Amino acid sequence: MENAPAPAPAHNAKPTPAEFEAAARAVLAQLPGEFAAELAGTVLKIEEFAGPEQLASVDLDNRWELTGLYEGTPLTEQSVWDTAPSPPTITLFRQPLLLEMQQTGVRFAELVRHVVIHEAGHHFGLSDEDMHELEEEAEAQTEAEAPE
Repeated sequence: MENAPAPAPAHNAKPTPAEFEAAARAVLAQLPGEFAAELAGTVLKIEEFAGPEQLASVDLDNRWELTGLYEGTPLTEQSVWDTAPSPPTITLFRQPLLLEMQQTGVRFAELVRHVVIHEAGHHFGLSDEDMHELEEEAEAQTEAEAPE
C-alpha cells in the first residue's frame, strides 16, 4: 500500500509538515518508472520558509513567493568526472504553500503534486511544457487508481 495517495488533511485544517511529506512522497511514488528510478536518492524536505541563500539562488527577496525548490545538478549537466555530488534535494516551503491554498482555493493534494512535479522536473532538465505533461500523467494515474 506504499503507492496509495496520502490522505488529505481534515477540512479547513492546516496540513502539518508530516502531511506535506506524506503527500510529496506519494507523488514521487506515482511517477512513471524511469522517472521514479532516477529520483530514488532524492532528499525530500519540508521547511516553513526558504532561507536567504535559497531565495537568492532563484533571485527572490520575499520568502512568501517561493513554494518549492530543487537543489542539485540536473541530469543534463552531470558528468562522469563529477566528484561524489550531494544527493538532489526537493524542498517544499509550507507557509507559502498554505497561503497559496488559501488564496487560490487549490486543494492540498493538487498543489503538492504540482510543486513536487515541477521541482522534480528540474532534476531532469525538463521544460515547463514537459513538466506540465508529466503532472497531467500523474494526475490521470491518481484518478485511475482512486476507488469508485
